[in-house]
Amino acid sequence: MNRRDFARNFAGSALGAAVLETAALGNSARRAAAAPAPQGEAPGVPFKLSVMLWTVFQKLPFEQRLEKVAEAGYKYVELVGAEYRKWSEEDFRKADAKRRELGITFDTTAGLAHAVGNPSERNAFLADLSKELPIMAKIECPSIIIMSGNVVEGLTREQQHQSCIEGLKRAAELVQGKNVRLLLENIDPEENPKYYLTSVTEGFKIVEAVNHPQVMFCYDFFHEQISEGNLIEKLEKNIDKVGLVHIADVPGRHEPGTGEINYQNIFKTLGRLKYDRFAAMEFLPTGDAVQSLRAAREMAIRAGQA
Repeated sequence: MNRRDFARNFAGSALGAAVLETAALGNSARRAAAAPAPQGEAPGVPFKLSVMLWTVFQKLPFEQRLEKVAEAGYKYVELVGAEYRKWSEEDFRKADAKRRELGITFDTTAGLAHAVGNPSERNAFLADLSKELPIMAKIECPSIIIMSGNVVEGLTREQQHQSCIEGLKRAAELVQGKNVRLLLENIDPEENPKYYLTSVTEGFKIVEAVNHPQVMFCYDFFHEQISEGNLIEKLEKNIDKVGLVHIADVPGRHEPGTGEINYQNIFKTLGRLKYDRFAAMEFLPTGDAVQSLRAAREMAIRAGQA
């Protein structure tokens, strides 16, 4: 299961026994907050490049997947909760040892079973997030993707829009003062015709209304190209609200340069705007995954320096 299955179904299993004590969460968050901010990907490139792990090396054991990511030149990895939901304490220990050996940071996770758009599921969503925070602290992951959920029968769009705002405000209270960022994401209507937040423009309005420094937007270029397009202008107007961008080309969700999105210009724009957060490769490689990831990284660096 990947995070797209969560976006469609919002059905997840219990988190299991891998939950730390609250004190451990606070200690880990303080250590992360005290650490120096990571530098950009390369000289003149302010943003950092990551790999969404569900898209690559799926048949390999977790530690080997991290090795392949490092082989491709990346130091950041994004996860979905299904990858670690059933881990034992020994599994966590081995994964942590491997990522430290490779110099890899888990920058974002995803996959909560409930979402912010349905007010009747508000308490369940907040409970999901509360249970996830100690695990995020355990793997030292500072960001989590939040979904709007599907359109709720009986609610107007304005009511569901407001529910997203209120849900994120409540979620922000849970992470206040912790080294945690909440990232609302858009999904296109072709992938999930029932999904509520298909528009980046509306997503930015929701984040603006929440008005909390720990609530930002995950701008998925693949989804927005299918939904509405006009990718760069929206990026330029809202760069202060962008906490993460996702990279894949249209059609097919393949690597940059295989489709209709001009990623050369997007990476160039990210560099020009001094965007210093994450750009995550979330594409399905058409050939060798290591080579595809390397080529995408090289494209991003060259364009970001231009």
